[in-house]
Amino acid sequence: MRALLGLALLVLAGCSTVVAKVQLDHELGRPDPARYDAPAVPIAPAPDYWQQVRPILDRRCVSCHACYDAPCQLKLTRYDGITRGANPDPVYANARLLAASPARLGFDARNTVEWRNKGFHPILNERAATPTANREASVLYRILALKQQNPGPSTGPLPDERFDFALDRSQSCAKVESMDSFVAEHPEWGMPYGLPALSQKDHDILTHWIEAGAPYTPRPAPLPAVQARVAAWERLLNGNTLRDQLAARYIYEHWYVGQLYFEEQPDYRFELVRSRSAPGQPIDVIATRRPYDAPGVERVYYRLRPLEETLVAKTHMPLALDPARMGRLRKWFFDAPIAVDQLPDYSPKTATNPFAAFRALPVDARYRFMLDDAQFTLTGFMKGPVCRGQVALNVITDHFWVLFYSPESEANHQIQGLLDATQPNLRLPAEDDSSTGILAWRRYAQAEKAYLRTKADFMARSPRLQPRLAELWNGDGHNPTAGLTVFRHFDSASVIRGLAGERPQTAMLLGYPLLERMHYLLVAGFDVYGNTGHQLATRLYMDFLRMEGEENFLTLLPLKDRQKVLNHWYRGKPEHVRDFADAATYYPGETGMRYRSTDTLSELYRNVAQYLRPVREKQLDLVVNGFNPEQVTQLRALATVAGRPASRMPEHALLVLTNPDGSLHVVSVLRNSAHSNVAELFREDARRLPDEDTLSVLDGVVGAYPNVIFQLDADELPRFVRAVQTLASDEDVQRLTQRFAIRRTDSRFWSVSDAIHAHWHQVAPREAAILDYSRLENR
Repeated sequence: MRALLGLALLVLAGCSTVVAKVQLDHELGRPDPARYDAPAVPIAPAPDYWQQVRPILDRRCVSCHACYDAPCQLKLTRYDGITRGANPDPVYANARLLAASPARLGFDARNTVEWRNKGFHPILNERAATPTANREASVLYRILALKQQNPGPSTGPLPDERFDFALDRSQSCAKVESMDSFVAEHPEWGMPYGLPALSQKDHDILTHWIEAGAPYTPRPAPLPAVQARVAAWERLLNGNTLRDQLAARYIYEHWYVGQLYFEEQPDYRFELVRSRSAPGQPIDVIATRRPYDAPGVERVYYRLRPLEETLVAKTHMPLALDPARMGRLRKWFFDAPIAVDQLPDYSPKTATNPFAAFRALPVDARYRFMLDDAQFTLTGFMKGPVCRGQVALNVITDHFWVLFYSPESEANHQIQGLLDATQPNLRLPAEDDSSTGILAWRRYAQAEKAYLRTKADFMARSPRLQPRLAELWNGDGHNPTAGLTVFRHFDSASVIRGLAGERPQTAMLLGYPLLERMHYLLVAGFDVYGNTGHQLATRLYMDFLRMEGEENFLTLLPLKDRQKVLNHWYRGKPEHVRDFADAATYYPGETGMRYRSTDTLSELYRNVAQYLRPVREKQLDLVVNGFNPEQVTQLRALATVAGRPASRMPEHALLVLTNPDGSLHVVSVLRNSAHSNVAELFREDARRLPDEDTLSVLDGVVGAYPNVIFQLDADELPRFVRAVQTLASDEDVQRLTQRFAIRRTDSRFWSVSDAIHAHWHQVAPREAAILDYSRLENR
């Protein structure tokens, strides 16, 4: 009976939607999806999109509606995302048997009609163009108006039975035809969902813009100086020699995920794309699933396309294109005596293996290119083509250091011979395209074993190879990305310059082959639309790469101590990694370092930090960032909280301190969750070790998804620190939240959010972007 009732209700709901569509068609005419493909002519006085509308969307909507994890795929970061509309199919699907068709703005459809054919429905009125129709037939307006009518509570948490903030929650992607039913069933689900309503002023601006037909004017061209820079870079990247074409292809496959800019106008960003058209002509973008897929044309041109998308922290990867960088590229590639007899093809076997595709380019040049901005390179592994990367990120610890072999090191001098000897074993899962078999990872495990055996043989036959600090890259004495710290926040991660914390959970030492394989595994070769097998193979292969990087680092320890450390890092290790967790087999040689203590790991961490101190970022030291001595003392005390009190803190908290003069400090408080190992795909909770949790306290905004925002006057800092130090129960956490947190319902929420972003833009204008609030706790 219940099943029949449910079916009846479903049929009735479907019928009501059909009736509503017929009624709308009768009253307002049939929809015209092409209406917004040309600049709309306002039918009434309208607010300016760039000056008035875009800032509101950025401050109030983009915090959730950006990237692939935007609810209903509704991206409000750019105008064509608004006109594209929404789609109920999630990009992040847990059980996808076959690869899905990509739906990337700017690539996979040329106009609104094509997006409608891909299953997207409008959120703006596409029927008769009158102010009333534009308003009442607009999902965007009606869901904003719903919030104004039902703003929700202004204190305390939101009721769990009516609000679901889970990442995998069912989504309600209402069409205009079903909006009456949506309003009746979910009167509290207006936008912004689970956050305070827009101010009346902001709501009126958006309303008037929608009533006027959502008009848009193209963004003004960049400054003449920037246009000249663009032309110079496009000349560099589109030379006619085989050497120039191969070098440009290599650069593109590493930079295509970045937001590129010029210092003459840093807020005007560009993306590097492949085009059928040469510089000087309109860009005719080549859209392929991966950056190395066959382009379908004989000659590819690499173009800098203006990027209109709002910058969001979860995907932001800024890279400055300045004369110094161009000079380095010329030295390594374009002016170098490199002989290229033939360009590589785009077959999966070749294109997915950078060691085969770019064999003609010197390894030293490729490695220096990746090290030039190592933070950009490594950030790609965490953000790259995704916004939330749990597939790759539950394979790393919450707090670890990343170091690099020096290009001048003995280890690096052996690389080309090693690559030539074992190139077939360096195949990557992307070779199987995006519909990989569920057990494909097994053959890659066998290939990795063969590669490691060859590598061990090379290392054993190199008597001059003695692991020591001098083998580490020191940033050439000036590059602060020589040492990096990675903080994982469940399914996202942050990469900062410098070595943060005295003792990370683990450390990795990377050389060119490992760095390049990580890029082609997690960035160039990863497909967010791929099937479950593809994602599983990527995840399990990353286990092997992580362990190789960790065991590289452990070669700096005395041979007798390595296995003990490795066993601690892999307590209860699963079967598929046991063959790889053998320090003596990996490298049976002795370290070239001398130790004075029995705790050699702690001594090694101190030695590495001292070795890289000349290039250490000053921002890592609280004393130079404007904090007074008492604040420094309190923040350092907060950073020493460990064990159970630390485990009760959110993974990622922002602490907003208001000084007596009204100025702000924004501090990131990160929980470093401990695990017995990170070599398993499931059962993460079962591997948690909360007694070993720690906190990291960093000046500024670190991370994209804050779980809690704490706001307090600076003189309350000691009280806050004491409260954190004594967290012993859920009730203690509730008291901390009640006293200091800015809840989702707090009337101050948006003003505090605006203050955080304004401060971030002031202190780090090139790195600042919009935070994502979808992970905010509801306590």
